Amino acid sequence: MSWQTYVDDHLMCDIDGTGHHLTAAAIIGHDGSVWAQSTSFPQIKSQEVSDIMKDFDEPGHLAPTGLHLAGVKYMVIQGESGAVIRGKKGSGGITIKKTGQALVFGTYEEPVTPGQCNMVVERLGDYLIDQGL
Repeated sequence: MSWQTYVDDHLMCDIDGTGHHLTAAAIIGHDGSVWAQSTSFPQIKSQEVSDIMKDFDEPGHLAPTGLHLAGVKYMVIQGESGAVIRGKKGSGGITIKKTGQALVFGTYEEPVTPGQCNMVVERLGDYLIDQGL
């Protein structure tokens, strides 16, 4: 299965039969290389990937400055130390799951809930971890 298929079929999917979808999603290597992304995913900057990777190594690194994605700032909220970073901005937010080789990104806006975004992103991330990726 191609990386693009994972984004299209598993991240940008209909959530729980509600007809709602994430606003954007991507799978990005730890080095910042884009493996696959939705057409709506913004152009992430290499420094932003570096900062995200540093927060996985040193949880709390992003808390004072916020999490930035293509220059858009998200307030960092509870996550899972070293595994998941979650952010909030207005009526939307972001979930990032770290796997052995990649970062799985999902962004959402209402009516999608934070829990739905977390479930979609983390389920794929856990699957990739199980596959050794």
